[in-house]
Amino acid sequence: MTKPPTVTTRRARSTPPPAHLAAPEAALWRSLAAEYAFTDPASLALLQSAMESHQRARKCREAVDADGETLLDRFQQVKPHPLLAAERDARAAFLNAMRLLRLDVTGDVQ
Repeated sequence: MTKPPTVTTRRARSTPPPAHLAAPEAALWRSLAAEYAFTDPASLALLQSAMESHQRARKCREAVDADGETLLDRFQQVKPHPLLAAERDARAAFLNAMRLLRLDVTGDVQ
């Protein structure tokens, strides 16, 4: 009597994060790639753009936290930190990419 063949199912391998992403964004990439199936080039490009925007917003936030939300210009006038606008734009780009990927996120950039 012969045994039926055993069927093994291998989980689809997720695409590794791009090398230029920092550890927090690479971890987020791995987490999202493990939960969702990003197989087409468009989705992977959107995910990469989202992670790059997340990284940029996080780095801007770190700089603003270190420098303060306001700076003095050359005339000693108080001005908003120039990276506040860059952080806002990067956060918006991150959220937009997440929406296009149809992922539900809160927008928290850490």
